Amino acid sequence: MSQYQSDLDAIKQLKSKFGTSWSNINPEYAARMKAQNRFKTGLDIAKYTAAIMRKDMEAYDKDSSQYTQSLGCWHGFIGQQKMLAVKKHHGTTDKRYLYLSGWMVAALRSEFGPLPDQSMHEKTSVPALIEELYTFLRQADAKELGELFKALDNAREAGKDTSEIQAQIDNYQTHVVPIIADIDAGFGNEEATYLLAKKMIEAGACCIQIENQVSDAKQCGHQDGKVTVPHEDFLAKINAVRYAFLELGVDDGVIVARTDSLGAGLTQKIPVSNSEGDLAAQYNAFLETTEIASADDLTEGDMVLKQDGKLVKPVRLPNGLYKFKDNTGFDRVVLDCVTSLQYGADLLWIETEKPHVQQIGDMVSAIREQMPNAKLVYNNSPSFNWTLNFRQQVFDAWKEEGKDLSDYNRDELMAEKYDSSELAQLADEKVRTFQADAAREAGIFHHLITLPTYHTAALSTDNLAKGYFGDEAMLAYVKGVQRKEIREGLACVKHQAMAGSNLGDDHKEYFSGEQALKAAGKDNTMNQFDVAV
Repeated sequence: MSQYQSDLDAIKQLKSKFGTSWSNINPEYAARMKAQNRFKTGLDIAKYTAAIMRKDMEAYDKDSSQYTQSLGCWHGFIGQQKMLAVKKHHGTTDKRYLYLSGWMVAALRSEFGPLPDQSMHEKTSVPALIEELYTFLRQADAKELGELFKALDNAREAGKDTSEIQAQIDNYQTHVVPIIADIDAGFGNEEATYLLAKKMIEAGACCIQIENQVSDAKQCGHQDGKVTVPHEDFLAKINAVRYAFLELGVDDGVIVARTDSLGAGLTQKIPVSNSEGDLAAQYNAFLETTEIASADDLTEGDMVLKQDGKLVKPVRLPNGLYKFKDNTGFDRVVLDCVTSLQYGADLLWIETEKPHVQQIGDMVSAIREQMPNAKLVYNNSPSFNWTLNFRQQVFDAWKEEGKDLSDYNRDELMAEKYDSSELAQLADEKVRTFQADAAREAGIFHHLITLPTYHTAALSTDNLAKGYFGDEAMLAYVKGVQRKEIREGLACVKHQAMAGSNLGDDHKEYFSGEQALKAAGKDNTMNQFDVAV
């Protein structure tokens, strides 16, 4: 028996129990409303989506072609339209997630206005956006199911077979999908991290991503000046997130441990080592130091460490930060990742400076020597110049092969004159297959783009403004937007229905019967879009 039929039977029994006082209640309407509001709380969503994500992780372990993807969305409507498009074009939401980008929360959702990605925005904006995203996804469910219920009523009225429509209702696939949510560096100490993680989970997050930067000195992963924390501090925050999941009953919640060590050359704190070779000692071994022969080699306030039987002074900058040795990023990343997996993380995120399958794969191979099941969430970042990076990768490969490169200038490969060249076409093909290649060769379970919809909003607005305020005037909107919406079957061309007017009409009819004053009558201009295309 379907959930819909089960709910219908239960409400019929309730109506019978309460007798004439429920005479105006239609059990089918109530069952429909329950179906349209499957998830009653954010915790219901978090539990449902955590199970999906765990199942997807297992599938990837068996077959690396079963990787998952997401796009970062900065508003509920953007997330809703994304998932509507996924269902429309691909027929299923399977293995498609949402990503909540701290960068976009800072840039677009702070009451301070646009901010850099430095954890300066209100931390409450993060759970608020999670709740907003799921509110819009649930509304997409309600809208689509409402259309199916309308089709069911019409078929019944016409005396037609309703079995196919009823099957679509019974087997309806929700737009609610897992969200990987960015908690930055935790917005404070481990207690602050725990409190914020709870709010995020209560809003619906089944997966929280946390990074090993210093919380009050956090920088965007693709900018300079990043400062990491000792492993002990980072693991305490991983513990805090796990406890938040467990307290709220999301026992299979997912934690993504992000390391910025590849591009971070500084630390704020030197941890205390209690035994030779412990985590603190391993972290401190990466510090740039100078050997000390006597107290005369020290200045006021200097710190001294004992390493390998010698006294050394760590290099400290004027701002009090300590410097790591050059060319230690790879090894620090491996230690970060192994340690995070050993102490509670489920997935890894390695922030890199370029999209290069072999570079990522080399690090993952080193991690898997100790943690064979290690897998990544990877940022297909707009901060990379993908065109230039991949053209240069092809150029360098051809150079190693001894191929004639006289028609190309490596430093100018972004130029439009190369767009139709053999090199550019091969580079574009490598961009196209990057996700599949990296999933297969570099252990990437989930591919995301942090802030694509920031760029799409800017580009589409630029194109509209160029034409609308120029010679095209209204044609810029009609030809560039509305006509495309109609021809490509975008639901939001009927923006009144997308915003919920038809849902409201249904409810008015449920509540008021024939007295209902409905918006979707013959004079609704949305009817103009019911045309053949």
